[in-house]
Amino acid sequence: MDREELELFGKGLRHATANHTGEALDAALAELGWRDALAADPRAVVPLLFELQGAANATSSALDDVVLAALDTAPTTAVGVVLPSLGRWDAPGRVEGEELAVSGVGSAGLRRRAAAVVVARTGDGHVAAIVETRRLVLREVGGIDPAFGMVEVAAGRVRRRERAPAPSTAWPDALAAGQLAVGHELLGAARQMLWLACDHARERIQFGRPIASFQAVRHRLADTRVAVDAAEAALAAAWDDGSPLTAALAKALAGRGAGAARRHCQQVLAGIGFTSEHPFHRYVRRTLVLDGLLGDARSLTRRLGDDLLGGRRLPAILPL
Repeated sequence: MDREELELFGKGLRHATANHTGEALDAALAELGWRDALAADPRAVVPLLFELQGAANATSSALDDVVLAALDTAPTTAVGVVLPSLGRWDAPGRVEGEELAVSGVGSAGLRRRAAAVVVARTGDGHVAAIVETRRLVLREVGGIDPAFGMVEVAAGRVRRRERAPAPSTAWPDALAAGQLAVGHELLGAARQMLWLACDHARERIQFGRPIASFQAVRHRLADTRVAVDAAEAALAAAWDDGSPLTAALAKALAGRGAGAARRHCQQVLAGIGFTSEHPFHRYVRRTLVLDGLLGDARSLTRRLGDDLLGGRRLPAILPL
């Protein structure tokens, strides 16, 4: 995509994410040619869409498309994908003879797909299996963010319609692609929380002056800005590096940045941030769920530390 095409596409995405969510946003993305753009220039369009989606607190099935594309499966409206359960990053399926055991989560759009791709572990690698959605047990997840529309996916023993051995890098690459997308969505939501807190600090008058003039408030906002900028830099470096290690690191930093935004911006917003009338609570809910999707910040950090200790080798320093 050239600069003019990207600007035009971005304008369409801004309108779509600002005015639609769920199935309506999926339809708007299809009309904009999202899947064609994903195939042509993922480095440009994935950050753009997912940051806008995070900022608007909107939902779509775009993450399915990103993961499927990384699995070398053409994204369509007929096929979804099963993701690992919250907090996990291992493949959601397990081969048992000629059948699969499946345990994971899916987007709300999975209910509308005729089939789902399930990456399953075998004794010596992975396979990518296509399973009819009607064979899976889908349970809507309420919890802290019911508006996200996530479904729990389970199946004790289900016969697969098709199966193909996956290259050794297929699941790590698909996981990395998904982590980068979710990391950008966390970044968009964190940045929006910061803007909400900044707006409130400029408008809220206490002791005859805006609370934005108080040093303690400014420190909270500055700490949030540093965390958000660090996550943004890590995500950009992960795209440039292209390795699963840096994608996991960027996802962890995005989760931490969103956590910093939740803590500090809530302090700045004070009581208004707890009310249902103010939009802040929606971002708190959403980022808590997104942090757990494809590995939460704490677990990913622990795993990366264990890998470094086990390998006794430091990775090359990224040009952040």
